[in-house]
Amino acid sequence: MGFLVLSLLLLGTLVLTEIRAGSHSLKYFYTAASQPGLAEPKFTAVVYVDDQQVLSFDSDSRSQNMEARTPWIEQEMSDYWELETRFSREATLRYRMCLQKVPVYYNHSEGGVHTYQRQSGCEVFSNGSFSRGFVQYGFDGRDYLTLDTGTLRWIAADVGALNNKRKWEANQGIAEYWKIYLEEECVHTLQRHLENGKERLLRADPPSARVTRHTSSDGEVTLKCRAQDFYPAEISLVWLREGEEQLQDTEFIETRPAGDGTFQKWAAVEMLSGSEHKYTCRVQHEGLPEPLFLKWESQFSSIGLSAGVITILLLLAAVIIGVVVWRKNTSDSKRGSYTATASNDSAQGSDVSFTART
Repeated sequence: MGFLVLSLLLLGTLVLTEIRAGSHSLKYFYTAASQPGLAEPKFTAVVYVDDQQVLSFDSDSRSQNMEARTPWIEQEMSDYWELETRFSREATLRYRMCLQKVPVYYNHSEGGVHTYQRQSGCEVFSNGSFSRGFVQYGFDGRDYLTLDTGTLRWIAADVGALNNKRKWEANQGIAEYWKIYLEEECVHTLQRHLENGKERLLRADPPSARVTRHTSSDGEVTLKCRAQDFYPAEISLVWLREGEEQLQDTEFIETRPAGDGTFQKWAAVEMLSGSEHKYTCRVQHEGLPEPLFLKWESQFSSIGLSAGVITILLLLAAVIIGVVVWRKNTSDSKRGSYTATASNDSAQGSDVSFTART
C-alpha cells in the first residue's frame, strides 16, 4: 500500500489532465518502484473512471490478478478481466526492465530507489465523443517522455530521455498504436464503464458552501470560500471584489476527495480589515441550477440581530403579562364590588322581614 500511495503522489508531479465540466475520463496509472532490500521492483496499476478508482493490480498480491475496486465494474465479462490481468502482468516485466535501463541514461549507479511510471487514457465530451488522449512517462517523479498526439512525436523532458525518444520515433508503429488505442478502444471502454456505473458516475451532487473570516497575527484579514459535499469534482470558486474577478489575488487548494465519494475545495483572498463587505464568492457547479453568491456575514451583525429579536420577545412577553395582570385585577375588583352589593342587599332584606313580623 505504501508504494501505491507513493506512485500517486509522484504522478501528481507530472502534467495531469484537467477534466472540463461535462466531460469524462478513463486513466491508467502504472508504477514500478525499486529500493534496496527488494528482490525485484514492485509494480502497481490503478485505473480511474473520472474521479473513482475502479481497478487495481499489485505484483505482490497472491492472486496476481486485476481486481475490482467498485461494485458496478464487476458487471464486465470474464474476457475483460483476463485481458486486463494479462496486460498488467506483461507490464510488470516490461517496467522492471525499464528500471534497469533508464537509470543508466542518467548515470545513476545500479540499485537505489527509482520509479518508472506511465499515465495514459482518454477523455470524452458529455455526448460520449472523443475529446483527447494522453500518454506521459515519468522517471523518479519527474517528466520523462510525452506523446504529442497531434504530430505523433515524442517530447523528451531532458537529455536523459533522448535515448528512448530516438528509439520510439524510429519505430513509428508505437505512436500509431497509441493513437488508435486512445481514439477507439479507450473511448469504447470508457463509454461502457459510464453505462454500467451511471448511477454513481453521472450523478450531480450540489455543494454546500460558506464563507469564513480569519485574522493573522500581523492583522491581515483573509476570507475563505469553502465548498464541500459535491460531485463530480469539477467546480469553480471565484472571488469578486465589487463585481470584478480577483483571480490573481486568490489562493486555491486543489479539489480533494472527502472520503465519502464527494469532494471539497476552498479559495482564499486577503484584504484590508473593514473591506470584507466588498467581496463576494461565486460558486458554480453542475449540481447547481444557478451560481451561488456568498458574502461573509459579520458575527456582530448576527449577535445584534439575535439581541434585537430577544428584546422584541421580552417586550411582547411583558405586554402579555401586563394584560394578564390587568385582567386579573379587573376581575378581582368586579368580584369585590359584587360581594359588597350582595351583603348590603342581604342586610336590607333582613330589616324588612323583621319589621314586618313585629
